[in-house]
Amino acid sequence: MADLADAGFLEQPHASAGRVPTAEAYRYYVEQLSGEAHLSRENQSIISDSLTGVTDVQEFMERTSHVLSLISHSVGVTVATTGPQNALEHVYFSRLSDQKVLAVVVTRSGVVRDRVLRLDIQQADLDLAARYINENFRGWTMGDMRAELARRLEQERSEYDRLMKSIEQLYQQGALASSEDTQAVFVEGAANLVTHHAGQVDRNRLQDMLRTLEEKEKVVKLLGAYLDTRQEAVRVVIGLDEALPASNLQNFVLIGAPARFGGEVMGSLAVIGPTRLDYQHTMSAVSYIARLFDKLLNESE
Repeated sequence: MADLADAGFLEQPHASAGRVPTAEAYRYYVEQLSGEAHLSRENQSIISDSLTGVTDVQEFMERTSHVLSLISHSVGVTVATTGPQNALEHVYFSRLSDQKVLAVVVTRSGVVRDRVLRLDIQQADLDLAARYINENFRGWTMGDMRAELARRLEQERSEYDRLMKSIEQLYQQGALASSEDTQAVFVEGAANLVTHHAGQVDRNRLQDMLRTLEEKEKVVKLLGAYLDTRQEAVRVVIGLDEALPASNLQNFVLIGAPARFGGEVMGSLAVIGPTRLDYQHTMSAVSYIARLFDKLLNESE
């Protein structure tokens, strides 16, 4: 016991408490897990029954949050992001009058959005801005396009001063905004933290986690901070205080993976719970569902 404590694997939270594993001990344990445990037929059946018949990303994510909470006895969290259906087909800008510009955005799904902006830009400059956006960003999702445009506005301002000034004005006035860019967040099983894990977590920290789960922006931030869209395997993060320092989440763990359809990341799925949970079982469930995502959506087409 002394050796484990000296190695940083055991700690005593307070004087009257026994010694418990540290976050470092759990990290070491996860590193030693080799191979992938197979889910029981019962759990595979639960997942199959829950997800069979899904027809779109949001439906899959909503059902997945529920089944993850059911299997893990913790919190199932999923985020559905915008994908190819929200990709840009083309933009068009037209000067209506002094101080008025019509901005038309067409996505590959056929959705047409138009806005009238209070801007004074000549038609020649509007045509140049539209040509630049269409040639450089056709096929990009709206969110990715705006992020890259913001970067280019900073880096290429001097090189294309007049063009970038027009694009910047259009950008700032919301010409390229999308009403579909909000991410859908699904959280299921918060009650599990109370019914299954109340004795494992300090009451104040438990309340902090419950408050965090009520704020969708914080849930998105958590998953975005710890799940890399380039990763292929399930990721286990022990101690979530780095992403949200003020939320007191160092005694919680996130086990998650991105969800892909046709090679495109369409969202992410994860289990959030206290550090004392069944890691191998939960990792297997997350991995199984992440792989199932592409298969089920292909079948629905």
